[in-house]
Amino acid sequence: MKKIAILIENLFDERELIYPYFRLSEEGYEIHLVGSQKDTAYNSKSGLTETSTHASKDIAAKDYAAVVIPGGFSPDFMRRTKETVDFVKEMNKLQKPIAAICHGPWMVASAVDIKGKNITSFYSMKDDLVNAGANYVDEEVVIDGNIITSRSPDDLVPFVKAIIEAVEKD
Repeated sequence: MKKIAILIENLFDERELIYPYFRLSEEGYEIHLVGSQKDTAYNSKSGLTETSTHASKDIAAKDYAAVVIPGGFSPDFMRRTKETVDFVKEMNKLQKPIAAICHGPWMVASAVDIKGKNITSFYSMKDDLVNAGANYVDEEVVIDGNIITSRSPDDLVPFVKAIIEAVEKD
């Protein structure tokens, strides 16, 4: 069974974590909620609590088929943890799918050289991504190599479809 890591930290967007969690579970993937700490309760923007199943320091990219990075403010917390950044860097080195939605590309920009990459995000992050060298594209799903990005919860259905297609290609 293929494993997919969904990163979690405080102030995650609940839709961007919950929808991929259940859709990818329905497809038969084993889903791990990976935070900076294992068995830790993290709060969403609206107060929903979800608990991590794994700590980023305890996992290896070689064991995962993909990583999903939900938005909200959580990507800013994710990139403060070296082991989480290192995990995403290693996923990129292995050319495994890195899927980030809304503010998730903050984490991508901290872990991956995005110069010249086509990327989308929540519109307010356009300047951040352009200043990091990315080509900002305003589309529901943008795929550039192993990087899959979407703009907002409105794009969740095509975002998760793109993740499934990428994981099934491997």
